[in-house]
Order: sequence, then structure tokens, then C-alpha cells
Amino acid sequence: MKKIAILGAGGFGREVKTIIDAINKVNPTYDFIGFFDDGIEKGSLVNNYNVLGGISDINQYDEDLSIVICIADPKIKKKVISKINNSHIDFPSIIHPKASITDEFVTIGKGCIICEGTIITCNIEIKDFIILNLMCTVGHDTVIEDYCSFMPSVNISGEVKIEQGVYVGTGAKIINLLDIGENTIVGAGAVVSKSLPANCTAVGIPAKPIKFHE
Repeated sequence: MKKIAILGAGGFGREVKTIIDAINKVNPTYDFIGFFDDGIEKGSLVNNYNVLGGISDINQYDEDLSIVICIADPKIKKKVISKINNSHIDFPSIIHPKASITDEFVTIGKGCIICEGTIITCNIEIKDFIILNLMCTVGHDTVIEDYCSFMPSVNISGEVKIEQGVYVGTGAKIINLLDIGENTIVGAGAVVSKSLPANCTAVGIPAKPIKFHE
């Protein structure tokens, strides 16, 4: 079995460990060796598994190892990934066995996390390091660029283009035929009925930008 560890020992990281367990129950694939987290003392225990260190320890690891990046904030996620420079490390996509993903022209890049109950239909391109949390839906002909994160129960209708680094809060809905600009944040419960520009925070029903950021 392939050795695997999680970067990020917080609540989401612990949830992703349960996805790895679910995968192994269906098809033994991964040997989970512990967590990496720069914010927790090396040698500590998280859910009875060792904290193996931080990013510097990942870069010094001298065997082949899969790493799952369990960081929801797209900017932090991108920055952390850029610091990992060890050729022994790879980034598999972790997909819960109870996610529904058709074989109809769906592509999923590396380093993605797709949680239980998520539905992905057809003609969809999901690029690298995407999080689709519990019970999300992604409709036909949608493209999701790198580093985006979608919290539980986000509904994305068909023919939506989502640029890189977008964060969408719990229960938000994105209507069909829209574009979401890069690094935009969509608030929890928002309904996006018009395209959104880059680098904004949008909230409400309908969702409207309330501020812009770098």
C-alpha cells in the first residue's frame, strides 16, 4: 500500500482521514502514517496518530510519500504547496467512495479532495487542488480552476466557469451560465445569479460584491 499523510491536522484534516479509511474499506490503497502541521508540536498525537513535523520535514522525507493538503483557504493552500519541493512527494486526489462521479467526460486533476455525497455529472473539468466538501453538486459543462474550495452543500449549476483561488461558503448556490473571477469569496448561503468579478467578496440573495481585495 502507498504511504500517505495529511498536511493540516485541524478538523478538516481529521475528516479527510475518515475518507482515506473509507477508501481502504472498499479497496486497500493507503498506509496512513500521520499528520504534518507547522502549528502543532512534532511528536504530538492527533486522534492517536503522530504529528510528523511541518513543511521542512516533508521536504526532508526520503521515501515516496503521498500528501493530502487539507487547507481550505485558497491563498494559504497555494502558498503552502509552492513550498513543497521534495521529488519523493506526490499529491493524489482523494475521493470518497460515496461521491457520485459519472464516466461521461469528467476530468479531475491532482491533489483534489471530494467528500461524501458530492455529485459530479458530465462534461466537467476539475483542475488541481480543489476541495468539494460534503454534499456539493457540480452541473454539466462546468470548469473549476486550481486551488478553489467549496464548503458543504454548495450547488454549482451547469456551464459555470470558476477561476482559480475561489472560495465558496456553505450552502451557496451558483446559477448556470456564470463566470466567477479569480480569488473571489462567495459568502455562506449566497445565491449567485450574475457573474462576479475577480478579487471580491460577494454575499446575499442575490449575491453582490461588498468589498474588493488583492
